Amino acid sequence: MTNASLPTITTTTATPKDVDALVIGVAEASGGPVLVGAGDELEKAWAKRHAGSLLSAAQQVGASTKVGATVTLPGSPLVVVTGLGGVDVTPEQVRRAAGSGVRAAAATGSSQRVAVSFDAVEPDVIRGVAEGALLGSYAYVKAGASVPAPTIGSLVIVSPTRDAALQVERAAVVARAVVRARDWVNTPANVLYPETFAEEARSVAKAAKLDVEVLDEKALARAGYGGILAVGGGSARPPRLVRISYAPRGARTHLALVGKGITFDTGGLNLKPSDGMITMKTDMAGAAAVIAAVAAIAELKLKIRVTAYAAMAENMPSGSAYRPSDVLTMYGGTTVENANSDAEGRLVMADALVRAGEDDPDLTVDIATLTGACMVALGDRVAGLMASDDETADTVLDAAEASGEDFWQLPIPEHIRTNLRSEVADLLSSGTTRYGGALTAAAFLQEFVREGDRWAHLDIAGPSWNGGAAYDYVAKGGTGSGVRTLVALARSLAEAERP
Repeated sequence: MTNASLPTITTTTATPKDVDALVIGVAEASGGPVLVGAGDELEKAWAKRHAGSLLSAAQQVGASTKVGATVTLPGSPLVVVTGLGGVDVTPEQVRRAAGSGVRAAAATGSSQRVAVSFDAVEPDVIRGVAEGALLGSYAYVKAGASVPAPTIGSLVIVSPTRDAALQVERAAVVARAVVRARDWVNTPANVLYPETFAEEARSVAKAAKLDVEVLDEKALARAGYGGILAVGGGSARPPRLVRISYAPRGARTHLALVGKGITFDTGGLNLKPSDGMITMKTDMAGAAAVIAAVAAIAELKLKIRVTAYAAMAENMPSGSAYRPSDVLTMYGGTTVENANSDAEGRLVMADALVRAGEDDPDLTVDIATLTGACMVALGDRVAGLMASDDETADTVLDAAEASGEDFWQLPIPEHIRTNLRSEVADLLSSGTTRYGGALTAAAFLQEFVREGDRWAHLDIAGPSWNGGAAYDYVAKGGTGSGVRTLVALARSLAEAERP
């Protein structure tokens, strides 16, 4: 079902001559803009063929040091000049620049082989270049179309460091995981629904030699997963709960990942307006992130135990749909009064969080396209983070920063929990006021985390989908939000185990 084809990617210590396009940088130095990665040979060849320097030519057509700004200079090879910001680059700066440069090369339609040269030396910067170049080359194949040869067939990362190949290989694993999540998010809901999504997850897990368990509607009913069953009850396509386990020998830290997998969300009996429903095939982006991430963590052979849960359901209105005011008995026994059938994600996540707690993890992270309120607060490019404590929040924020993804910590104030009081059940599923909806949702989820456990909630409702034009390394449509942060978090926890 995943259908995007990424270019092959290799490394070299010198700029290759057999490329169709060369992506180089322009950065702001103390003396003004300077080219980065062009090399003496290219600059001399340019000066010999043209009047003036390569930098001057780029500036004449609008080259800027602003990160991601690109111009193209015709020739053989085509030269793409992209802004890097300052000369002391971060991994995210080069990730954005590489993505923009590769997209510009692809747009010419004549660049099968592209080299990216930013003089990257540091391991995390090399990985940033490779990730940006690969993600910038992504294009989703339209439904019904045969898979064409990619616009860019191969990428070459130029670095003077001889061990760059290892870093590029690691970056490629992460990029493939992000693309896998993008493809799932982009897949129409009549193709990707709980049963087929679960089979996709099973296939990925088996290929990665991971243990996988899929609970169908009968198994869910026997075990008492009242939240997942209620949400999925209105659909002809029954729900699933997928559990994938990666347990390398010697790993001491255990990370649990829980993802929301609503393959389509009509709002149920609290029906969404039509313009709010068109993108609801994306409501499974959290589940896509955890499945893709655990497979990447295994491929990277990180020494950390990871258990991933993906709670999958389709939220539809019908005679068998759950109603506002219904009282649901969740997995573990907590009763919940359903306040709004369009607040379904927290119900499937609650069941999965209780089950994840039975695995006794050291840290649980859930990720979901949970609330429009988070988008109102943070926009469509920044995700929300709420956590059991500030130390846990800082751990996840550090991983997000390392990965280049934007998260912002929001609180779970004690007074917000009063919104969850019910007269007929242990909890009310939604708040009694429309204010602070993202905080109320997080407070509800925390009720299903074992007391004293470290836990973080990631609300990716905004950045999981790009409804506008592609930018930097971010494609139009599904973005794969959260995958890089989850992998970076696993890496940091694994490295912390080292003596």
